[in-house]
Amino acid sequence: MNTLLRRNFHHVILAGAVALSLGLPATAAHAATAEDLNQDAAQALQTLYRTHPESELLSKNARAILVFPKIIKAGLVFGGSYGEGVMTREGRAAGYYNSVSASWGWQAGAESYGYVVFLMNEKAVQYLDKSKGWEIGVGPSVVVVNDGVAKNLSSSTIKDDAYAFIFDQQGLMASLSIEGTKISPIRK
Repeated sequence: MNTLLRRNFHHVILAGAVALSLGLPATAAHAATAEDLNQDAAQALQTLYRTHPESELLSKNARAILVFPKIIKAGLVFGGSYGEGVMTREGRAAGYYNSVSASWGWQAGAESYGYVVFLMNEKAVQYLDKSKGWEIGVGPSVVVVNDGVAKNLSSSTIKDDAYAFIFDQQGLMASLSIEGTKISPIRK
């Protein structure tokens, strides 16, 4: 019995490593330059504004905007995601960040998606600057905007620290969440 458990454990670890490696080579092989990230972020914002017009209201009121144009996620029991993005302030790049998460449980597949976080006040921006890494779900409150929340957004209802939109999903993965994602500064 002990040998069977050990063999199954090794198979699970191996499967998880393979799943992670499926999602990471493209990212590791092509490290985006600052110029690439700026262009991809601008294009991602335009895509978001077209598909979710209410996001433009948030952009006009935001102190800063974190844009992660492409996150790659893969998993088979163990999973992970990675992507790089840019923070803009007043329409200009103000810093570069990566987005990393790890998970385990019933999961299988791979996908890519983008997400944007609108930082609505200086408290949220300062938290990101001072923490040198922000785990979403800890610190400033983040509302993930779905269709129901989007319908009720107006200048008088925007009261939370940050609002996040997930968009441009491609691939097959059972569920998607940015809870537990860590955002950390990088140099470009």
